[in-house]
Amino acid sequence: MNETPSEPVAAGCCDMHLHSVFSDGSETPERIVELAVEAGLGAAVLTDHDTMAGVPRFLAAARAAGLRAMPGLEISADVPGRTVHMLAYGCDAQEPRLAAALERVRSSREARNAEIVAKLVRLGAPISMDDVRAEAGSGVVGRPHIAAALVRKGFASDRGDAFGRFLARGAPAYADRYRLAPKEAIALVRGAGGVAVLAHPATTGYGGAELRAFVADLAEAGLGGMECLYSGHTPPQVEEYVAIARDLGLAVTGGTDFHGANKPNIKIGIAYGRLRVREEAFDGILARLPRFE
Repeated sequence: MNETPSEPVAAGCCDMHLHSVFSDGSETPERIVELAVEAGLGAAVLTDHDTMAGVPRFLAAARAAGLRAMPGLEISADVPGRTVHMLAYGCDAQEPRLAAALERVRSSREARNAEIVAKLVRLGAPISMDDVRAEAGSGVVGRPHIAAALVRKGFASDRGDAFGRFLARGAPAYADRYRLAPKEAIALVRGAGGVAVLAHPATTGYGGAELRAFVADLAEAGLGGMECLYSGHTPPQVEEYVAIARDLGLAVTGGTDFHGANKPNIKIGIAYGRLRVREEAFDGILARLPRFE
């Protein structure tokens, strides 16, 4: 049954994985708060990639709207041959070591963007950084904006085609960038007064005993939670991840990975229509934040 706009679709729920124009999303922090309230959410967290620049605006809008919120971000980490993302909740954005590490990651992304554009030119898809910045607007430039420029210039049919033929890992225009090691990211988050959570574990490529061993190792290093509830997780995966988290004493969190128009089928609070993350997940992280007020 279709839900009408007057019926909150996620009452009593939260969304702890949201992206704005400050990384690779299409909506402002204020608009994300509006959408969260419209969805009936009780709490939400902005988790832009490798930056907390949009957090003050998000928190201010949330306070005005009566939406519970906390500082957040998503950190790019890496292990050999795999990309691992770490969600960070409750961090002090001014903590010097975290701020310096994020600046290094962002600078590396800018250099990578230029390298990708240069490769595309050599491959016969001559876009420019000006084309890419036009797609990003005031936001941080990333591969989704390069993909959009390729589509606009007629070099790809859609963003999926752009990634598949040019931009995905292993594709001819792909370029890597600096990433933190997972344990280094955890230490930085904890040092900034926050809680580190393994994002969307299905995308790590680990499963079964291998995943359990990987998460157990991170838990020993101070990992505080695991994003068990996520847009792309199947019911069996959710069951597996929740069991691992509970066995290791980790908080169970979840979110949609909302990017607005850049992932148009994912809606705040409900992802593709079925996801529900109870507000207890937000409370579970708050309980682990001794310095968050």
